[in-house]
Amino acid sequence: MLIVLGAIWGGSFLFAKVAVAEIPPFVLVFFRVSSACAVLLIVLWHQKLLDRLDLSLAVPFLIMGLLNNAIPFSLLFLGQTELGAGLASILNATTPVFTVIVAGLLAKQETLSANKIAGVLLGVAGVAIMLSSSLSGLANDPLWAQMCCLGAAVSYAFAATYARRFKDVRPQVAATGQLLGSSLIMLPIAIYTGTSWSFSETSMTAWMNVAALGIVATALAYLIYFQLLGEAGATNASLVTLIVPASALLFGWLILGENLSALQLGGFGILLIGLVVLDGRVLRRKGMRAA
Repeated sequence: MLIVLGAIWGGSFLFAKVAVAEIPPFVLVFFRVSSACAVLLIVLWHQKLLDRLDLSLAVPFLIMGLLNNAIPFSLLFLGQTELGAGLASILNATTPVFTVIVAGLLAKQETLSANKIAGVLLGVAGVAIMLSSSLSGLANDPLWAQMCCLGAAVSYAFAATYARRFKDVRPQVAATGQLLGSSLIMLPIAIYTGTSWSFSETSMTAWMNVAALGIVATALAYLIYFQLLGEAGATNASLVTLIVPASALLFGWLILGENLSALQLGGFGILLIGLVVLDGRVLRRKGMRAA
């Protein structure tokens, strides 16, 4: 399930790259969240959980939909108008690094252990190396587009910190509620920004990628993630962070012919090491063996 989920979420960057070439970013966000919401509403109806969408949670659902869907999806799709799927996924893989910063330094929800501090520093170093080629003019990837993807990771970090208030809500209910909230947020934005876009002129290929984004990479991925959480636990499920950029790089190379520069690959390697250190389990196992 972990590998399948990593492949699906890695593929989402590929789906978005193809779809955003023909569909405005904010319109694409609305299609993604609304189609996923429709599927999860059917799932809740089948599971007899529709009544759990309590109106008292309307504002938290809107906030969560803003932080976990509307803002990051919008920033990622904007960035992917210029960036390849692989690079966008790598920059988005910094989410755990920003989550430690937000949860540990700003929200005071977590204790900053030595491995977390080291992981954050390595992650920041990896990002700095990846951005250095654009800053020095050696790469063609616009800096603003890369900053959009990093901004999405920051939004995800705030969402992960805010999500703690949903600990007593069934996961599939929380996911449906936030998608409903983000659909309501994105509807007027999509209508306003999509006035010059033609529905009928969009190719079938783009629509197939829209369906894959909403139904497969969002609705189905959430359902797999919830099952993974229940069977393997949150710590093991978090390992998907390491698989997503690797699968996105593979798909981007095989299908879209994308390549990364040596600096970007080097920065990605340092970021991966930082994520492993941040996770801490490899270090703890070595310590236990030594003991």
